[in-house]
Amino acid sequence: MRDDCQPVEHETRDRIITGGVTVVPIIGLGLVGWQMWGWGLHWSDLLVLALLYIPTGLGITVGFHRLFTHRAFATGPRTRAVFGVLGSAAIEGPVISWVADHRKHHAFSDQEGDPHSPHVGHGGGLRGALRGLWHAHVGWLFLHDQRGLHTRYAPDLLADPVMRWVDRTFLWWAVGGLVLPFFLGWAIGGSLVTGLTGMLWGGLVRVLLLHHVTYSINSLCHFFGRRRFSTEDESRNLLWLALPSLGESWHNNHHAFPTSAAHGLRPWEVDLSALTIRAMEATGLAWDVRRVSRERQDEHGGEPRQAVAT
Repeated sequence: MRDDCQPVEHETRDRIITGGVTVVPIIGLGLVGWQMWGWGLHWSDLLVLALLYIPTGLGITVGFHRLFTHRAFATGPRTRAVFGVLGSAAIEGPVISWVADHRKHHAFSDQEGDPHSPHVGHGGGLRGALRGLWHAHVGWLFLHDQRGLHTRYAPDLLADPVMRWVDRTFLWWAVGGLVLPFFLGWAIGGSLVTGLTGMLWGGLVRVLLLHHVTYSINSLCHFFGRRRFSTEDESRNLLWLALPSLGESWHNNHHAFPTSAAHGLRPWEVDLSALTIRAMEATGLAWDVRRVSRERQDEHGGEPRQAVAT
C-alpha cells in the first residue's frame, strides 16, 4: 500500500456496510413498484423526496465538495456544521474520508493513485471500458488500497473541532436522514401510510438517486461528454446530468479550475450549487467566494471539443 493511503482496520466489516448501503436503497425500488401497482403514488411522497434530496444534495455539492474539499468560499462554524450534517445525511461516508479521497483524486486524476479513475489498470477494448466504468462508479467503494490518507489530504479538517465532531457523529446524521422523512410524510399526508411511503421516497429512493448521481460524476463524467478545457485528465462536461447533480456535471470546467465556486461557467450551464453560494454571499453567510474571470478561462482553454457522447 502507498504511504499516502489511509489504512483500514476492519476491511471486511467496511465492505459489508458499503454493500448494505449500496444494496438496500435498490431494494427500495421493488417497494416503490409494489406501491405504484397497489395504490399509487401520493403527492406527499414526491414533496418529501424533494425536501430531502435538495438539502442533502447541497450538503454534498456545496458542503463536502466546494467548501470542505476545495475551499471555494469561506463561512462561519455554524454554517460549516449545517453543511457537514446535511452532507452526512446523504450517507456517502464521513466528511473527512470523503474530502481526503476527493483531494487524492485531484492530485492523481486519471493516473495511478486516483481512487476511482475509469482509465487506469482496467485493460483495453470494450471489456476494459466497462470494467473501468464499473470501478469508477461503485467498485472502488469496496477497495481500500487507494484511499486518501487523512493526515496528508485532510489535515485542515482534522484540526477543525467542528469537522471532527461532524465526522465522529456521522452515524447519527445518516440514521436521522432516513427517519426524518417518516415524520415529514406523516405531517404532510396526515396518515401512518404517508409516513411510511414518505420514509421510502425521502429515505431509500432519495439515497439511491443521490448516490448514483454522485457516482456518475466519477464514472460518466470521466468518459462521456465535452471537453472545453485542455486538462491533464479525462474530465468532461455532461449536460443532461447538470440538473440532478446540482451543477456538478460541469466536470471538465471543475478540473480546469478546481477552486472555483461555480462549475457552470457559461450562462446556459445550470449550476444550482453556485446559485446557492451566491445567495449565501448576498445574505452574508459566505465570503471570499472564488470566481474565474472570462479572461482566465480564455487563457486556459479553447473551443469545446466533441467527445465520445453527449
